[in-house]
Amino acid sequence: MGKLLVIIGATVAVFGGFFMLQGLGIIMWPAESFMLANETWVTNGAIIMVAGLLVVILGRRIGRR
Repeated sequence: MGKLLVIIGATVAVFGGFFMLQGLGIIMWPAESFMLANETWVTNGAIIMVAGLLVVILGRRIGRR
């Protein structure tokens, strides 16, 4: 269970980082995305990334038991 949470959390954190970079206008792909250069997605991406990292921490704690 712990390893699964780590994988899921890491995936969510990566997507959050991707959303942040899109919101900052650093990643301009896909061209039709509504997130591009939209500051709202910088905040949303950061929240998503932090949530993913918290799931990783939870998964590591469960895995140590």
